Amino acid sequence: MRIVIAGGHGQIALRLERLLAARGDEVAGLIRSAGQESDLREAGAEPVLCDLESASVDEVAGHLRGADAAVFAAGAGPGSDVGRKNTVDRGAAVLFADAAERAGVRRYIVVSSMGADPAHQGDEIFDAYLRAKGEADASVRARGALDWTILRPGMLTDDAGTGLVRLEASTGRGPIPRDDVAAVLAELLETPATAGLTLELVSGSVPVSVAAKSVAGN
Repeated sequence: MRIVIAGGHGQIALRLERLLAARGDEVAGLIRSAGQESDLREAGAEPVLCDLESASVDEVAGHLRGADAAVFAAGAGPGSDVGRKNTVDRGAAVLFADAAERAGVRRYIVVSSMGADPAHQGDEIFDAYLRAKGEADASVRARGALDWTILRPGMLTDDAGTGLVRLEASTGRGPIPRDDVAAVLAELLETPATAGLTLELVSGSVPVSVAAKSVAGN
């Protein structure tokens, strides 16, 4: 498969790029800075300079044409203000979905967040983040032209992955290593019957491949 990843220099995205390249997929990662290109090449991915905060739908669609799947893994990141939660976590996600539709890329996977909800209350920056992610998720779910899956991990850690997870419509809160999030994303790309599902993910006792297959079509 050819897979295009938005936020290609993110911690989860780099892990995913390594996994996909190792199994023989062709991977491209959209990045904001030329200084990030070497890290993507080292991970086995093709770096593509594209700032999703300023790019047009047509520009992004051009990068997506010919792809078999798109993964939105971009984020404003810790330390960003409310404005960037809206321009990246919501705006860029909607733009990338618009571009996928225009390019005819049906398979679309979103890395969201547990607790994402457009109606989430609160005045803190993290509250704005959860609203922005929720609004982006709602936009994606409304699209009949996309075979979407929304993945909502729990608290992300840099612990070594175990390959054992809990992947369900509702898991309850808990931690999950970024390694295991990347492994689940790679498995979801191979499991098209998970289209139309919003899934929560935390560490658990089920092997990644079994977990993905068990929720497929539910």
